[in-house]
Amino acid sequence: MRKNKLAIAVAVAGAMVTCSAQAAETAVAIFAGGCFWSIESDFDHAPGVISTTSGYIGGHVDNPTYEEVVTETTGHREAVKVVYDPSVTSYETLLDTFFHLIDPIETRGQFCDYGESYTTAVYAGTDAELKLAEAEKAQVAAELGKPVATIIAIAPTFYPAEDYHQDFWTGTDKLNNGLTRAEHYARYREGCGKNRQVEAIWGKDAFRGLDGHA
Repeated sequence: MRKNKLAIAVAVAGAMVTCSAQAAETAVAIFAGGCFWSIESDFDHAPGVISTTSGYIGGHVDNPTYEEVVTETTGHREAVKVVYDPSVTSYETLLDTFFHLIDPIETRGQFCDYGESYTTAVYAGTDAELKLAEAEKAQVAAELGKPVATIIAIAPTFYPAEDYHQDFWTGTDKLNNGLTRAEHYARYREGCGKNRQVEAIWGKDAFRGLDGHA
C-alpha cells in the first residue's frame, strides 16, 4: 500500500511539474494605443491572446491612479499588457495587429482623446523585441508614406489600472448614467470615431489580425 501511495505521489508531482511548465509557456507584449478600454477590447479578439490588462506605464509616479494620470502631469500612458501563447501567435503578429488598429501618424493622442497619456507606444521586453518593433515601425512608415509617431522603448514598470477599468467593454454593472459599462463603452467608441478613422487609414487592412472587433 505504501509503495502505491509513493508511486501516486511521484506521478502527481510529475504532473504538477508538467502543468507548471505548460503554464510558463506564455509571453507578454505591452502596447499603448490611446484609451486602454479600446485597445483591451481589440486584443481580446486576437487569436492566441490569453489575457489583457489595462494599466499605466512610462511615467515618474509610482502606482499612479486614473485621476492622477488624466491630469497629464505624471508622464504615464494608458497601455494594455497582453499575455499570449507563442505557439499560437507571435510578437511580430501582435505588432502588426497593433499598428493596424491605431492611427500611427497622430502625435497628439488617438481619435477623440488628446494628451500624452493617449499617445502611442510599443514597450518591448527585450532588445530582440525592441528591434522587431523598430522594424515594424519603419515598415508602417513606408506603407503609409508618412512618419510614424509611435514611440518604441524598453518597458519600464507597468501598473495595472483600477479594477473598474478592467474588461470595461464587457461590464454588465451599471454606471451613474444608467448604462452598463458595456453600453457606455459602445457609445464611447462610436462617438470617438475609432472604427471609422482606422478604416479610413488602413482600408481593407484595418484591424488586421483580429477575429472581429468591438
